[in-house]
Amino acid sequence: MPETTFQAYQATAPKRPAELVTLARDDLGEGDLLVRVTHSSLNYKDGLALLGKPGVVRSFPLTCGIDLAGEVVEAGGGFAEGEQVVLTGAELSETKPGGYSQYQRIAAESVVAAPERLGTWGAMAVGTGGLTAMLCVLRLEAAGVTPDDGPVLVTGATGGVGSFAVSILSRLGYEVHASTGSESEHAYLTGLGASEIIARDELSGDPRPLAKERWAAAVDSVGSTTLANVLSQIRYGGAVAACGLAGGHDLPATVMPFILRNVALLGVDSVHAAPDVRATAWSRLDELFSESDLRSMTVDASFGDLPELAAQILDGAIRGRVVIDVAGG
Repeated sequence: MPETTFQAYQATAPKRPAELVTLARDDLGEGDLLVRVTHSSLNYKDGLALLGKPGVVRSFPLTCGIDLAGEVVEAGGGFAEGEQVVLTGAELSETKPGGYSQYQRIAAESVVAAPERLGTWGAMAVGTGGLTAMLCVLRLEAAGVTPDDGPVLVTGATGGVGSFAVSILSRLGYEVHASTGSESEHAYLTGLGASEIIARDELSGDPRPLAKERWAAAVDSVGSTTLANVLSQIRYGGAVAACGLAGGHDLPATVMPFILRNVALLGVDSVHAAPDVRATAWSRLDELFSESDLRSMTVDASFGDLPELAAQILDGAIRGRVVIDVAGG
């Protein structure tokens, strides 16, 4: 690592927006690997952290950014100098310094080698959103859901997780129904592989204990009333992979879908996913997507754009994924 200073976005105190600060090597924390961060991404949790909203950063000061990809500067933890690596989740930007820094020292226990075809840019185009979507699909597959079982619903379909869930499921041969509240996004979702668009309002009313069976399975990143409505409409023996709470953390549902229709509710967490699970998910993603495939759902942005982008993602004004050029400063 050059003996120079570098830039990072840090949350310096509770309820205050993150600041662009200048750091030196001695300011970095502990870890097996020293990485020159080339790319990161923007997720809903990043928006919260950057704007000083509660619920993400738990110690101060702390560098923001729940994803990072880059080049190993100092070898360790089984990774060689010059190797490209990826780290998502793993409590980055919560209790550990994150990816919005041009250099970062990280623990190797959750690090994986960058996907061979996608590289560091492609890995961040996927990021936590795409990785979480793949983990959801893996859970549905493990529960026995197949394309022959019928359509699979994706809620919050224009978000980072939702966009990837639609695309992954479509590429695997599933009939995908995508839920959105924006008519202007219908073409985007059909372009990703959705065969039917479900109006968000259809899933936002007071949920019935049981409604007409519609979907064999679902990937839900919304939670609350939306998830309750989805559960009530899953076919007998189906499953829902739940991974988010953009609509709230409550669940105003009954046990009837579980005990009368044998529906399974599968929780999906990407923060603490085991290394072997991460490796499997990244391998599947590398098989399904090329870098060119990701361009249709990805926007490139500079490091300095982060404060403005944070406000946009919290306002629901960003679709798909945003890759941050960290190395460019």
